[in-house]
Amino acid sequence: MNTSPRLISSEKLGDDVDQTLRPQSLNDFVGQQAARANLKVFIEAAKGRGEALDHVLFVGP
Repeated sequence: MNTSPRLISSEKLGDDVDQTLRPQSLNDFVGQQAARANLKVFIEAAKGRGEALDHVLFVGP
């Protein structure tokens, strides 16, 4: 019988865990300098127009 602790659990993680994983600013993203620069332009343009930023899909590790 395997008595080692389980690495997964069905228990829901707290909201604080989700907040610690999400970047708080563009500087928190590691790598992808060109993508960050483009995203910054998109954000500034939307702010300049006084509109919400369109949906952005992030793909990758």
